[in-house]
Amino acid sequence: MPLEMNREIFITCAVTGSGSTQDRSPHVPRSPEQIANSAIAAAKAGAAIVHCHVRDPETGAPSRDLALYREVTDRVRDSDTDVVLNLTAGMGGDIVFGGVEAPFPVRDGTDMVGASERVAHVAECLPEICTLDCGTMNFAEADYVMTNTPGMLVAMGQMMTALGVKPEIEAFDTGHLWYARQLVKDGVLDSPALVQLCMGVPWGAPDDLNTFMAMVNNVPDDWTFSAFSLGRNQMAYVAAAVLAGGNVRVGLEDNLWLGKGALAQNWQLVERAQTIIENMGARVIGPEDVRARLGLKKRTPKG
Repeated sequence: MPLEMNREIFITCAVTGSGSTQDRSPHVPRSPEQIANSAIAAAKAGAAIVHCHVRDPETGAPSRDLALYREVTDRVRDSDTDVVLNLTAGMGGDIVFGGVEAPFPVRDGTDMVGASERVAHVAECLPEICTLDCGTMNFAEADYVMTNTPGMLVAMGQMMTALGVKPEIEAFDTGHLWYARQLVKDGVLDSPALVQLCMGVPWGAPDDLNTFMAMVNNVPDDWTFSAFSLGRNQMAYVAAAVLAGGNVRVGLEDNLWLGKGALAQNWQLVERAQTIIENMGARVIGPEDVRARLGLKKRTPKG
C-alpha cells in the first residue's frame, strides 16, 4: 500500500490514563480540577480532542466514580476553550488472576462489572466520543488481562450508539480491527467508524513500522484513524501516523517525558506534536473541523 500522507491532522491529548504513573511525575493530574485544567491547557496548545480518565484525588489510583467524571466534564465545558471531549469506557474489564496453579480467587486490582455500569458515566456526561476497547489481551503487569468479550462489546457498542456518542475503537492488535469491522457489519456501530491504533502496548501490537502498516492496512478506507506509541517513540509516531494517512495522539497517559531528564506537561507534548506536523507541511485542525469530519454534535455545558 503506498503512503498517503494526511494533510489535515487532528491531535488527541490523552491527559492522565489509568496506569501506575501517578507517582512518577508531578505533572500527571489526579483531581478533577487538575485533569480539567490540564485538558484545557492541551486544547489551547492545539489539541482538538482530549481523552480523559479519572483518578482518586488522594491516591491517584484509577477510578470509575461518576461524580469525578461529572466534575471533569462540567469544568471543561464551562471553560472558554472549545474542545471535543472523549471519555474512556475501558474501566471495569480487568482481571488479575492468582498463581498459575490457583488462578482463583482473583487478586486485588480485579475490576469486573456489567456493560451498563461500564458506560454509566458516558450516559451521565454524554461526551462527544468515548472509547471502546475492541478485544481481550494480556498486559505486561503480572497476570492482568483486559477482558472485552464479544457479548460485552455488542452490548456496550449498542448503548453508545443509542446515546449518540461516537465510539473510538481502541485497537491493540489486528484481530481487534477484524472484530470492529464485524461490529459495523452487524449494525452495532455506525460507519464510517473512528479508530485509535494503540502501538507498543505489551502484549499487543509491537510498534515496529511493519506491524504498524499491517494495522493501517486493516482499517477500511472510509474510516478515520489515529495512532500512538508509548514512551520515547511517542513523537516518532506523530510523524509515522501523518505519513500513513492518520491523525495523532500524544499525552501523559502514554509518555511522561519531553526529553532526556525533562518531565513533560500535556500542553508541551501537544505543542511539540504540532511543530512536527507543521514542519511536515500539514495543518493541525481544531474541534469544529473535527466535528464536521466525524459527524459530532457539540454538547452544551448542561450536557
